[in-house]
Amino acid sequence: MDLVIKNTRVIDGTGGASYRADVAIDNGRIAEIHRPGEGPRPTGTRTLDGQDLALSPGFIDMHAHSDLALLRDPDHSAKAAQGVTLEVLGQDGLSYAPVDDRTLDQVRRTITGWNGGGPDDTSVDFDWRTVGEYLDRLDRGIAVNAAYLIPQGTVRMYAVGWDDRDAIDAELDHMKRLVAEGLEQGAVGMSSGLTYTPGMYAKDAELTELCRTVAAYDGYYCPHHRSYGAGALDAYREMVELTRTAGCALHLAHATMNFGVNKGKGVDLLALLDEAIAAGADISLDTYPYTPGATTLVAMLPSWANEGGPDATLARLRDDATSERIREHVEEIGSDGCHGVPIEWDRIEISGTTNPALASYIGRTVAESAAERAESTWVTARRLLLEDSLGSTILQHVGHEENVRAIMQHPVHTGGSDGILQGAKPHPRAYGTFPHYLGHYARDLGVLSLEETVAHLTSRPAARLRLADRGLIREGYRADLVLFDPETVAAGSTFDSPRTLPVGIPHVLIDGKPVIENGRRTDILAGRSVRRTPGSPTA
Repeated sequence: MDLVIKNTRVIDGTGGASYRADVAIDNGRIAEIHRPGEGPRPTGTRTLDGQDLALSPGFIDMHAHSDLALLRDPDHSAKAAQGVTLEVLGQDGLSYAPVDDRTLDQVRRTITGWNGGGPDDTSVDFDWRTVGEYLDRLDRGIAVNAAYLIPQGTVRMYAVGWDDRDAIDAELDHMKRLVAEGLEQGAVGMSSGLTYTPGMYAKDAELTELCRTVAAYDGYYCPHHRSYGAGALDAYREMVELTRTAGCALHLAHATMNFGVNKGKGVDLLALLDEAIAAGADISLDTYPYTPGATTLVAMLPSWANEGGPDATLARLRDDATSERIREHVEEIGSDGCHGVPIEWDRIEISGTTNPALASYIGRTVAESAAERAESTWVTARRLLLEDSLGSTILQHVGHEENVRAIMQHPVHTGGSDGILQGAKPHPRAYGTFPHYLGHYARDLGVLSLEETVAHLTSRPAARLRLADRGLIREGYRADLVLFDPETVAAGSTFDSPRTLPVGIPHVLIDGKPVIENGRRTDILAGRSVRRTPGSPTA
């Protein structure tokens, strides 16, 4: 054998009891699982002592924003050091394929706060246009494996533009073709960001037609739906009904219940989902194990302020009368960009800026920065938006711990970091989600057993992605594996030090190759694209 992991505690991903075994790996797959007393133990060219460690399948990050980071940063310890062996990209309806030149330029500017990649960023060559070409680009070698969702907002940007209107028939047909082509080229489904322009301009009838295309290829729909604040339950219900009509599987992105209006209402969301699942709906969800959220400052604006794209948004902000109208929607009415809730600037912390001259705002709330300058909060926010060309990122301190704990216990729950890697002070979830589940919520708080937690992070997401040979420790499965210490595993990242790597995860393997060895990143690029099985539509 290439490698034998000896006498380790196997947590196999099923959620069942762990057991002791030697696990032998050969040619990138699990070749033998040998329990004590079963005969001769396997031998290998290399061995690892697993006596004090637990062996689990590699963790699957169901909501990642590493679309450019995987290309820019071969090390990518942010995820590899957590034990993540597969990330799902193309999230929240905005990513970099499929595109033409115009759309690529617009999407690069729109989500520079998430991923970098703005007009002046030369760290990535952007030598693709289709989904298949992007996946081919990943196949040149990346740190961890990656699957891709077709971003509905990018598709609408390509076929319709930035207008807040219904798509005409020809435009809808174009969008359906783009989605179908992406699925044929290997995408696993489609995402939406329905509080982000221009994807949020799509009405349910349009989304239903696109979901019918997704369902025809046995993919799934992953919406960031229309509100996580006011009317959140209605927004969840809308997605359940939409996918039921389309006959499409549903995976709810970062399924939180945030803002003061939703305190304690996580159980109401779960009741809604249980009713739908009992009626036959195919539903799963992901969450990150933290209360604050993270996004861009411009996302807080009303959708009408972003119509026409970034240049139009900046022009509106420069105009005093229009800026005052934007302020009224954000601070008094509650904009659709801020989930229908009037913004609380003392809960909006600046986590990053693209303009170095604005660095003094980072780590402070907008309210704190305004007070320091003896000015109104909107004056501060407007300056940031204009002088940072809409690139500022934020933390939103709007979550509720009781909701986080309730939702993570649901049987269809999976883990997703929603990790934005940009900014001087990013959310610690980007570097800490998976060890935080294992160390804080499983070991320290006992919210879930360790075995059940591992299942949430491995086999359940693998089932949603319809991966036939990942997510479990079984003979014949790919050797995407994590060796961790159940007694010490913990997130190193904090809100004050968000890029600190975790502890207690000494070894991570992808296809049997060591990407983390003795707690350090190797130079091996074992990751590749993970594509849905190609072929004709199922219906």
